[in-house]
Amino acid sequence: MVVTDMDGTLLNSNHEVSPRFFEIYQELKKKNIAFVAASGRQYHSMIDKLESIKNDILVIAENGALIKKQERTLLTTPIDRSNVNQVLSALSDVPDVHPVLCCNNKAYANGKSQDFLTLLSEYYTEFETVEDQTQVNDQVLKVAIYHFENSEQHIYPHVKHLEGDLKVKVSGANWVDVSNLNAHKGYALQKVMEQYNISSNEIMVFGDYNNDLEMLQLSDYSFAMANAHPNVLKTAKYTTSSNDDFGVERILEKLLS
Repeated sequence: MVVTDMDGTLLNSNHEVSPRFFEIYQELKKKNIAFVAASGRQYHSMIDKLESIKNDILVIAENGALIKKQERTLLTTPIDRSNVNQVLSALSDVPDVHPVLCCNNKAYANGKSQDFLTLLSEYYTEFETVEDQTQVNDQVLKVAIYHFENSEQHIYPHVKHLEGDLKVKVSGANWVDVSNLNAHKGYALQKVMEQYNISSNEIMVFGDYNNDLEMLQLSDYSFAMANAHPNVLKTAKYTTSSNDDFGVERILEKLLS
């Protein structure tokens, strides 16, 4: 089984999957090597990037809060409504942060910044704007929070106190994700490995950011991208070239050769 993160890993800086990867995927399929895409992105957004192979692959979306195959939901790990409101309350007086409630079929943003909504459409193909996010009556899988400058500096300190009750992850240079304690890529991948009877020496995992740490630890063949966060470079057993230099594809070509 091959498992890869999307942004900063399989996707290049233009948020594209290379034609080279799709060719490699067909070779993996011939050898009965399963493929799992694991991302903080929304399911619909991930499938948009992997449209031509969407019926063959497993998708771990929303940082592990959702697992789907062929539109069939295999696992959801939602956040309790009181915890959602706790997160929103912690952010209410913080300037220039943009929380998004990520649900199974769509996301909900507050619509206060048109610049943010434009950016959000890259990561969430299905979303709507609401006046008051505390009034959203939908099961929430994750609260994704964006800051245009730096998530570690401008978001994380305001939600750090929620750790212990919730999983708080700096998931990108501009994103922090808050979710159920069990809603992370490692928990989701562990469930997939159990279901498919895959052991740690039969799985290859690629990642670049802190939300990939738990799943990297499950594999004997874990790869950090050259552009990875220092924590990922320290955790992964191996490194590969950057997402703009076909880091995933180069390793998979070696695997197939």
